[in-house]
Order: sequence, then C-alpha cells, then structure tokens
Amino acid sequence: MLAFLPAPLRPRSFHLYGLSLGSIGLCVVLWIRAKTIGEDERGNAERRALFVGLWPPMFWLMGDALRRAELLAETRRRRFFRG
Repeated sequence: MLAFLPAPLRPRSFHLYGLSLGSIGLCVVLWIRAKTIGEDERGNAERRALFVGLWPPMFWLMGDALRRAELLAETRRRRFFRG
C-alpha cells in the first residue's frame, strides 16, 4: 500500500482505529458547537458535524483492511522463516 515509506512511518491499523474514535469525538464537539451559535449559521454548522460524522465508519473499515493485510504479511513471514 504505502511501500515507498520506511516501515516505522507506515500507518498501522490501530492508527486508523484511533482516527475513527477521534472523529466521533470531533463530530460530537461540532454538534454541540452548532447548538450554541445563532440561527443563521446553525444549518451550516450542523451539516459540518454530519459530514464529519461520516468519517468514523470509513476509518474503521480502512483499519480493518489494513489489519487483514498486516496479518497476512505476518503469516507469510512466519511461513518463510519456518521453512
């Protein structure tokens, strides 16, 4: 996937899981903020919160796909070194 990056800099599945949980928190913060501003700007702020609310499933599924790739690579590495 990101083979051009050195191994320590490549994203791991837990990074994407963390992004998913963080985006849930950001969505809640934006939603609360939308309730505290005036009526004329509230619609835009609510749309922004809903847009950010679409991110968690995407990051979570990307983390699952990356976790499967990590497990597959680990299995292949074990088979190679086991002989």
